[in-house]
Amino acid sequence: MSDANGVWETVTNTPMGQQKGTLTLNVDGDKVTGTMAGAQGTMDIDGTADGNAVNWKLNVTNPMPMTLEFDLKADGDDISGNVKTSFGNFPLSGSRQS
Repeated sequence: MSDANGVWETVTNTPMGQQKGTLTLNVDGDKVTGTMAGAQGTMDIDGTADGNAVNWKLNVTNPMPMTLEFDLKADGDDISGNVKTSFGNFPLSGSRQS
């Protein structure tokens, strides 16, 4: 089982301020699925996993259309990494809730 499995409360530091969310990850081999819920709604995750590292892309429309690329790594009850956008990279951190 990957250390990235679980429910995570996250914060992404963006030019629009801190964006809080709930990340649910289910890792099975080299595939990660789940959901990311926040102020803009809930989106399904379909990405890849390599050990405790997980990666996926989301196409969002709010507050404007763009692609978000998530590159995260779990370490015990902490998860961290970057969210890449057309405006730059923004740090994401979080803690496991279950």
